[in-house]
Amino acid sequence: MIRLLFIFLYLVFFYFISIPLLFVEWVVSLLNKHYKRWLPLPLVTWSFRCITAISGAEATVLGEENVPKDEAVLYVGNHQSYFDIVLTYARVPRRTGYMSKKELRYVPVIAQWMKYLHCLFLDRKDPRQGLLMMKQAAEDVKSGISFAIFPEGTRNTNPETLLPFHKGSFKIAQWSNCLIVPIAINNTRNIFEAHLPAVKKQHVILEYGKPFRISDLDKADQKTINTYTAGIIQEMVTKNQKLV
Repeated sequence: MIRLLFIFLYLVFFYFISIPLLFVEWVVSLLNKHYKRWLPLPLVTWSFRCITAISGAEATVLGEENVPKDEAVLYVGNHQSYFDIVLTYARVPRRTGYMSKKELRYVPVIAQWMKYLHCLFLDRKDPRQGLLMMKQAAEDVKSGISFAIFPEGTRNTNPETLLPFHKGSFKIAQWSNCLIVPIAINNTRNIFEAHLPAVKKQHVILEYGKPFRISDLDKADQKTINTYTAGIIQEMVTKNQKLV
């Protein structure tokens, strides 16, 4: 419980230092219409690194050289824990949006940082709104903002076998013709969700697979891009489970 308490205290600290920082960002943007917000990315990545350290998570990172540094990409990963976001965002080389639950839109301060990072708030009960979100994400990728999705659609309680990937999220890569970077995540569930409310020190594995474009695949794989990508990630998850 002590780690959870320290994470809570850190989040309170982050919340209160964010208020003046958001005010400064707002004032500067008013004075300079061409101002490109540089603060959100280093602030959030630094904060997630702090949370990782407080949690005691020790990450073995594989294949990070596969992540392109000079273009926006679509990250596609399996999903076990809230810490998937903490660990992956702490390592992004450029501004990256994540698909988030609509409820987070109404969380003061946190929601504003998420908007600055081009995160989108998805209402799963509204398919039309979901399609608009995919189009917005594709436009962001075209403009140089990377995006990350977890196509299982929920946190998986099985550490070894992925849930089916939803196909709709891959429209972001289809419409933007960006590279897809597969991400395999092992053992993050055992940090928190496996034994709520305690946060426990764990060894986790994070592997970045080789990037690919949907347009470079054969027609059969393009039609089943969700299962094709899931197969790549499943292979990495299975391989890395013995390293945990």
